Amino acid sequence: MPKIRTNRSAAKRFSRTGSGKLRRRHAYASHLLSGKSPKRKRRLRKSTLVSAHNARKVGRLLPNR
Repeated sequence: MPKIRTNRSAAKRFSRTGSGKLRRRHAYASHLLSGKSPKRKRRLRKSTLVSAHNARKVGRLLPNR
């Protein structure tokens, strides 16, 4: 039985918190920033948790993390 491989693209985008939940970055924060308000850009800088609905799918891509 071969080892389960970690999906490397997912490993660069997601990380685990201390309690085992998945952390991700916000979208829409990389370009076209002049039209966004400072408040919105400030919120986009913070990381957030992967929703419970998607956590199982993303977790399957990161079996050893």
